[in-house]
Formats: sequence, structure tokens, C-alpha cells
Amino acid sequence: MARFGTLRLAGVSRSFGRHAALRDLWLDIRGGEFVALLGPSGCGKSTALNCLAGLLPLTGGTISLDGERVDSVAPERRGFGMVFQNYALFPHLTVRGNVGFGLRMAKVPRAELVRRTDRALELVHLTDHAHKRPGQLSGGQQQRVAIARAIVLEPRLVLMDEPLSNLDAALRLEMRTEIRRLHQSLGLTTVYVTHDQEEALSLADRLVVLRDGTTQQIGTPEEIYGHPVNRYVASFMGYRNMLDVTVTEVREGRLALLLADANPVGTDRGPLTRGARGIAALRPEDLDLAEPGAPGRIPARIEVVEYHGRELAVQARLRDGQPVHFLTAHRVAPGAEVELTAAPDRMLVFAPDTPVDQPSAPSRAGSAAGSGAVAP
Repeated sequence: MARFGTLRLAGVSRSFGRHAALRDLWLDIRGGEFVALLGPSGCGKSTALNCLAGLLPLTGGTISLDGERVDSVAPERRGFGMVFQNYALFPHLTVRGNVGFGLRMAKVPRAELVRRTDRALELVHLTDHAHKRPGQLSGGQQQRVAIARAIVLEPRLVLMDEPLSNLDAALRLEMRTEIRRLHQSLGLTTVYVTHDQEEALSLADRLVVLRDGTTQQIGTPEEIYGHPVNRYVASFMGYRNMLDVTVTEVREGRLALLLADANPVGTDRGPLTRGARGIAALRPEDLDLAEPGAPGRIPARIEVVEYHGRELAVQARLRDGQPVHFLTAHRVAPGAEVELTAAPDRMLVFAPDTPVDQPSAPSRAGSAAGSGAVAP
């Protein structure tokens, strides 16, 4: 596969009339890297991908490949491969015909076309299905055809737009592994659009989290998962509990937090002072039933219990009415009065008046606050 040094998006923007779908995206993609654009519907991730592909003209900024502008180059001349959400296969062509279509359009000599098509079919495990038409294949097999059609061109960059969203859960897991395997074995450079944070974390070398067309945070999966820079990224990455707290004491670099009139729980010092109110962010797996006599117990009343196999997912309500979500291996029932304990080293604390999508230096035990990079 062709390899480049750096693909640079410098202030890339795209507007539709007065609506800015993508604002001032700055991103350097290194050759061989797997980058995921992550966010909910309407955040601008597919717009960014279509700008890269040349399917949408820019309304601001530039795209360059090793220093040469490519944003004015026609899509078919950029040397990029595209995998669409709906596969976009030709129903009247066989699997082999679909995979080799781009090579035929490029007038590749027949012997080379056959060799590269055979290799692509082998890579996606479809050699035995080469004679079939798309309508005779499962969804996962059709997606493999779409991927083979993209990689057979030996592109400098592979663009994938929600490629697994039409598959069932089991196939999504299987295809996730296949995509990562192909990326690594072929030395691809991949930009991947998804709304699924688990998918992005498992596949990508770096993530770009978007909201309303603006970049919220860029970083490795570890940085984004463990050190979200604002409440929006934290919520999107699984911090389901956003709880009102009050700082009761600051001692030796740690905050004591009063939660719903419960005993204080401690965490690393954040941007707050004694008496200040804040927002404590916790994942459900970082709350559990408290052992008798444990410090920092938080009274709650259980409302909903869901069976998740080895553990139960529980929604409860604190004394002050705040809902709270936690996981436990213990049997509990709706209506039960329980006491919870929080893992202080897993807690983030934000100032309550900070906008949801603005960096606010959350505190976190054992880590630097706000370590994930935010694009300029």
C-alpha cells in the first residue's frame, strides 16, 4: 500500500447556508495511523470525512498531503478508498466484479487486475464467494466486499463512514476485528467515522471527539477514556453520573466532597475551594454497594434493576433526589434502601458554571488534569 508522511487538515470548515456543519478542524494524520472521528449524529464527523474524500468542497481551511494541497483535487484523483455505510455495491455484478470495478475503470492490465482482485478477496475471506452476487450474501459478507473494493486500489488513505452500523451485535464485533487486522497487516492509513465509543476505543490509535461541528478533544483512547477535558466528553465516554457536590474541606492536596448530605468522599484537589459547589463525574462501574462501616457511605433507594449477566445495572435515587447509576454483583431489588461507596481515584470534579463543552481542568487522582489535547 502507498504510504505518506502527514495528511494535514488546517482549519477545515464546511457550511450549508448559515449552518456551520464543521468549524475550524485542525488535525495531522500520520501515515499508517488509525484515526476515529467520534460523536453523535449531527456532530460533523461525516461532513469531515466527505470533505477529505472530496465529495464536499471546503468553505474554509485547507487539506494537504506531505505539503501539497489536495482539497482542490477531484475525488477520483486523490488516491483515497471509501467504504460507505450502505455498502454501495452493484447488485448486477458478482463479488469479483464489484471488487475489481475500480481497477477496470483505471484500465489496469488484466493480469494485474486478476492478481490484485484475488489477493483482496483472500484478505477478506471471500474467495469461495467470488461468483455470487451481493443479494446472495449476508450483511457481514457484503461489508467485506465493500472493504475489499476499497483496499484493492491500494489507496493512500481509507475512509470508512459508519461501516458497521447496519450489522447485528455479533457481526459488529467480528468485523471490528477484521478491520483492525487489515489495517495492521496492510499498513493502511484509516480515518473511521462512528458514533460508538466502544468501537472507536477498540480500533483507533487516536480519537477526535466532535460536537456541533467543533472539536472537543483529540487524543489516544487512553487519554480520551481516562482524562476527558470537559463534561461533554466525560458524558460521551461513559461518565453517566453527573452529581452535585459541595467541597467541605481541602487538605494535603485533596478535596472532601459532600454528596447528597452523605458523608464526605475524597478526591484529588481540583479547581475548587472550600465551600464551593461542583459536579462530580463517575462511571457506573466506579460505584458499588458499601461494606458495613466503610467511610464515605452514600444512602440511596433502588428504583430499577437490570440483569446484565455477571452483574446488575442499577438505577437508584439519592436523598436529595439525584438519580445515580451503578453496577453490582450483589442481588438487590427495587425499593431497597442501600448505601453506596464511590472510588475517589476514579472521580472527576468540574466547576458547575463551566459550559458542558469547555475545558475546565477536572481533578483526577493520580493523573494530570485535562491531559487530553484540544485542537486550537
